[in-house]
Amino acid sequence: MNFTDELSKKTQTAERWLKRLSPNGEGYHKTIFEVVNYSLEAGGKRIRPVLALGVCEMLGGREEDVMPLACAVEFIHTSSLIHDDLPCMDDDDLRRGKPTSHIRFGEALALLGGDALLFYAFETIANAGLPADTALEAVKILASASGISGMVGGQVIDIKGADSYDELISLYKMKTGALLEASVKLGVLAAGNTDPKVRDALDAYAANLGIAFQIKDDILDVEGEEKVIGKKTGRDAAIGKKNFVNSLGIDGARLASVEYANNAKNALQMFGDKSKFLVSLADYLIFRNK
Repeated sequence: MNFTDELSKKTQTAERWLKRLSPNGEGYHKTIFEVVNYSLEAGGKRIRPVLALGVCEMLGGREEDVMPLACAVEFIHTSSLIHDDLPCMDDDDLRRGKPTSHIRFGEALALLGGDALLFYAFETIANAGLPADTALEAVKILASASGISGMVGGQVIDIKGADSYDELISLYKMKTGALLEASVKLGVLAAGNTDPKVRDALDAYAANLGIAFQIKDDILDVEGEEKVIGKKTGRDAAIGKKNFVNSLGIDGARLASVEYANNAKNALQMFGDKSKFLVSLADYLIFRNK
């Protein structure tokens, strides 16, 4: 397996499905479709849908079963980015090298655009033609990962600031890791796999991957190039936010990212060669430059 080619193939699949399933329409409210698609089409790594697809394929599932669920995760992820960039949150004016949604459309429309994508994610699942029990389970997975005990809860910790190393880990598990874990769970669900050992192994993979991913983001906030990353760097240091770099030092953060990535890869041993893409994805995420 050539990882670069496989990643490109899966990313193109994600883009094709996002274009197919993204909200479009006319009417007096048609501006909202421009707002929503402005952020959806800004690009990004599409890690969440790629992860769902990779897990589903590894377990013998079909693209057409997993991609509506994978796109639903990406809709919620994009919604969270729109909201994170607002002046009341992180107050960023660049995202993926483009003006953020509130800079382009104003705060009110950006807020509504984020809201629209959040609700549209669940509409996408409802319209996917899945068996009722599968659709219900998908909604439960995604709602839990997005809400009070997941992404939203993590954002609350982020706003107040983590006071300890343990709280920092909780922040990363909730704000970043929850949607990555949901992507994996949805991939398993779409493949129809009910083996508890499979689910436990992939849950461990996703949990460790999420922390490794966020540690790398901390490192990039210090070492990354703004023109490559597509957003301002040095933000955490400027506002005194606790992260892995200022907790462990840059070298300690690098070691931690490798440790969590290795934990993620070790969790996949039961799958043998079938897990090559997911193993390589863990390495890719901690050695990326954006």
